[in-house]
Amino acid sequence: MQDYSGFYIDGQWQPASGAERIEVINPATGLMCTATPAAAQRDVDVAITAARQAFPAWSNSSAQTRRELMLAAADAMDERVDELVNAISMTMGCPRHIALEIQVQGSIAAFRNFANLTEQVEKQEKGEGFIQVQEAIGVCVLINPWNYPLSQLVGKLGPALATGCTVVAKPAEQTPLQDLILADIFHQVGLPAGVFNVITGYGANIGEYLCSHPEVDLVSFTGSTQAGIKVAQAASTTVKRVCQELGGKSPYIITEDADLPSAVRYGVEDVMINSGQTCCALTRMLVPASVYEQAVQLAKAIAEENVVGDPLDAAVSMGPLSSKTQQKKVLGYIQQGIEQGARLVTGGAALPASLSVGAYVMPTIFADVNNQMSIAREEIFGPVLCMIPYKDEQEALDIANDTVFGLSSAVYAKDLSAAMNVASKIRAGQCYLQGSYFNTDVPFGGFKQSGNGREWGLEGLREFVEIKSIITQ
Repeated sequence: MQDYSGFYIDGQWQPASGAERIEVINPATGLMCTATPAAAQRDVDVAITAARQAFPAWSNSSAQTRRELMLAAADAMDERVDELVNAISMTMGCPRHIALEIQVQGSIAAFRNFANLTEQVEKQEKGEGFIQVQEAIGVCVLINPWNYPLSQLVGKLGPALATGCTVVAKPAEQTPLQDLILADIFHQVGLPAGVFNVITGYGANIGEYLCSHPEVDLVSFTGSTQAGIKVAQAASTTVKRVCQELGGKSPYIITEDADLPSAVRYGVEDVMINSGQTCCALTRMLVPASVYEQAVQLAKAIAEENVVGDPLDAAVSMGPLSSKTQQKKVLGYIQQGIEQGARLVTGGAALPASLSVGAYVMPTIFADVNNQMSIAREEIFGPVLCMIPYKDEQEALDIANDTVFGLSSAVYAKDLSAAMNVASKIRAGQCYLQGSYFNTDVPFGGFKQSGNGREWGLEGLREFVEIKSIITQ
């Protein structure tokens, strides 16, 4: 894998202003796999200046021009699929075959979809005495997490470029490579200089400066709720728009008349994919007391089907967590669950000797959880499922909504109509019914402390535009 010594700014690779380097660690081996420069405020200024200077021409380019360049970039991403897969698997531990299907191929398809939405910005609404138009909001800072590094970037970058915005992207320091590969791709296809800029660095060092910078018009951030609060505070000094996709502790209600084996399998697999590092994971499974113990035993068997190990092994379904730091955090929550009285059904802190080197955690199921336990209230971000019994539908809804979060949710009932009835009473930005899956054509975002604004689909596009009313009489 290439070592990067500089940043992509203003259409070229530029050296960093300082000598500090970030070691990128492979969480499966604990060894450094590459290194990137750590940006300082001077580098931030240079990148934002480039984006500001590029904005007038790019925002006034035709929808067709933007569409053609974005589609060319998508084609180039297709040609470099293996490189993108390797980057993600190596830096955050996702098994290669899962990274290919979920993290890369889906992202390329979604980027193409955004390319085909460029004309939406040119649509006008006309009324008696007025014309309402849309204009690109301006310079956008995109701050992304490490768990789905390419898809989270595409969910922001796609609408930004489609609407005519210019961008400064700051990937998580653990997973910078896909952003740098994309910079190379955009250079190859001829994206105008300054439209897409990438700096790598520590969020603690440059995050506040990026968000408070007076030449930035929008900050789009994905990460923890605690970090999101700091982003919003920093951005508030210049009254810029902030879009945030933050934490979750999503409930999954299984009703008494549901197909229990199918429902439980769906819930366990949802939590364990990506080693539990999914913000919208259905980590609280709410099960009727009448079938609770049966569901617990089903969950145990399904969780134990997972093969945990080397991300390069095609037989592996779960790789390591993203880092030793994340592993320590998740193991701490598992210990809290045991201390607070939850029943450890499978998994836990113990690891086979073969997994002692990497940042691994075994798929873990807790039963006899109540909604006041830390493991039921706080986002663990690891392969840990909490199973909570309920006596009737109202209690299930009370438990589901008793959270500061509201990112996602799910219902599995006898049929779609019955599931819809329950879903309408859950306070969350998304609800998955009868085993459905993530869809990049529809808006994604949360209620309450799970964030503000929406990503994906047309609503995601609208976050990057301003509305101008032109009064004609």
